[in-house]
Amino acid sequence: MLSKNELLQTMQKIDVTKIVQPGIDVFGVLLMEPVTTVTNLFIAAMSFYAFYMINKNKYTNNTVMFLKIYFLLMGFATAWGGIIGHGFLYALGEPWKLGGWITSMFAVACIERSAISYANRFIPVRLGKFFLLANIIELMALLSLVVYTLHFRYVEYHSAYGLIIVVFSFHSFVFFKTRDLGSFNMIIATISLIAAVYAFNKPLIIDEFFNHRDLAHLFMLLGAYFQYRSFLYMGKTGGKRSASISI
Repeated sequence: MLSKNELLQTMQKIDVTKIVQPGIDVFGVLLMEPVTTVTNLFIAAMSFYAFYMINKNKYTNNTVMFLKIYFLLMGFATAWGGIIGHGFLYALGEPWKLGGWITSMFAVACIERSAISYANRFIPVRLGKFFLLANIIELMALLSLVVYTLHFRYVEYHSAYGLIIVVFSFHSFVFFKTRDLGSFNMIIATISLIAAVYAFNKPLIIDEFFNHRDLAHLFMLLGAYFQYRSFLYMGKTGGKRSASISI
């Protein structure tokens, strides 16, 4: 029997991309990775709901516009990832994952631009322009690698850069400067998404129908919820609208 350390070492050597849930029969149709598919669709539903609610408002500034586009794109990306990338990938093939991956990369680029726009009034103009340009260059570079290699790691690199270097940093700056509750909620959301990236790369198998991907998706769902809350509280400090930030 393996010791605890030996078991941990063995688990670390497992290729997480090889962990697959067994399929189930749904009215005569094979659905692979059913829980992973459903948890993806939960994120899509939350994203589409957030898009719908934000779109009902008449704000036209870049912060809200890019956040709205982010939710729309992330809704399509996670729906694609669930249905095409997991549920029916066996009938289509690996290249079909690209649809969800590429859409999610553009989504992350949008939430980066939203964060930069939100912090613009507090940062030097040149710094804002630098990160807006870096946003495009970084996206194009990693997008090219994703298409060329068909490897998800570059999608993760893009997410890590966008969420940690840009979104977390800019909203942390705004929060510590103004105590803005919108930025505070975005910080919580980003921490949850970072936890999702971490969980996604750990070979965790709680049950044959619940693994590391499902845990990561739950963190992503939580992150999407707090991202939506971020919009609801933008420009508010302690329940009052901040005089220094207007959306």
